[in-house]
Amino acid sequence: MPAPNSSTWNRRSLLRAALGVTAGGALAACGSNNGRAGGGSGKGLVQYFHAYGEPGTEQAIRRYAKAYQGANVTTQWITGADFESKLFATLLTDNAPDLFEFHPQIQLVKSGQVADLTDIVAPVKDDFNAADIASHTVDGKIYGVRMLDDPQFFFYRKSMLEKAGVGVPQTLDELIEAAAKLTTGKVKGLFLGNDLHAVINPLIWSAGADTLDDNNRIAYHTDGVVEGLKKMRTLFTSGSLLLGAPADYWDPSAISQGLTAIQFCGMWAMPQLQQALGDDLGVFPFPKVTDAGKPSVYNGGWSMFVNAKGKNVDAAKEYVKWLWIDQKRYQEDWALSYGFHIPPRTSIAASAGKLKSGLAAEGVKLFNDFGHFDRIGWTQAMIKATEDVFADCVRKGGDPEAALDRCDKAVNTELKKLFG
Repeated sequence: MPAPNSSTWNRRSLLRAALGVTAGGALAACGSNNGRAGGGSGKGLVQYFHAYGEPGTEQAIRRYAKAYQGANVTTQWITGADFESKLFATLLTDNAPDLFEFHPQIQLVKSGQVADLTDIVAPVKDDFNAADIASHTVDGKIYGVRMLDDPQFFFYRKSMLEKAGVGVPQTLDELIEAAAKLTTGKVKGLFLGNDLHAVINPLIWSAGADTLDDNNRIAYHTDGVVEGLKKMRTLFTSGSLLLGAPADYWDPSAISQGLTAIQFCGMWAMPQLQQALGDDLGVFPFPKVTDAGKPSVYNGGWSMFVNAKGKNVDAAKEYVKWLWIDQKRYQEDWALSYGFHIPPRTSIAASAGKLKSGLAAEGVKLFNDFGHFDRIGWTQAMIKATEDVFADCVRKGGDPEAALDRCDKAVNTELKKLFG
């Protein structure tokens, strides 16, 4: 998930706020989208993008659209913290976009808000990362086309670890110990983001658990996760965790400006960090929490969806096929020219020279060895429930079992709505 250009914007807020206007789990019916027609009508399509932080991204998206001959494609480039609220509010109006980027969310499918794209994806399905296909599939139909895969892991300053006599942490206990040894008067040992939400799922995975299982049942309420929550509380109260940084975890400035020795961030920031720190930079996954667990890497990213309730569904699908299926040179440009992202198309990823050596190759290996993808059934309400667990147990010192019991109740309510 490439960094936005607002230091106040929490990257995970989009996923957490998905369908926030529909607490019941379904979007209201969308009206006509202002009579816009596609293709041969001479009118055009409107697409919504959030404002990526890397220079050149807006110009690239507009350049791709201008090159398309099938319709006049207009881009709404939405800055600041308003993307999710504007998108989902606008989907309820006559001015709804024809296509938009977001993350896979099952409510979008069950409400009929997004179009089935199986027909355009199926011919190249085997050239996509299989996990990306799975995370966009409901009842055998594919909704959305992945544009970027964004692994998230820890960056660390090699010189700081060497000076403190600290090795690369292999367990959460070692990470806590390292953070303490790396903390000095001016530098905190570790930065996980200001609200800690970015590491909730990695903690679950590294404890040997999951959010849901393959049958959409709770999989996070385990002894390993309880142990992880207790360890996170120890870390939170240790004084070695950077809190209240000027920008959140998605922005690499905390480590590049010397505020911390280790920062959780994303591969998108790698070129910027290499420019600032040179070779004084390493990466490692979220370490295992328990002996039964193993390291994990969260794969974020963005996907393109077609508004199924608009008037230009066929024209929008044609544009999505042209850009995100047929135009491999644009897909490679989008993934590699404005930050480092892994192309979801395996053929493009395999030929991506920028990812074949050095730190980038290490990041790709972490992604391949330890990567986890969002489950389409893991909804905004469920994400909020786990955030409440962190707020209770990690920040306030509450009992993990009691907090997870409350989380179970909220998640099961959502599961019943969605799956019966």
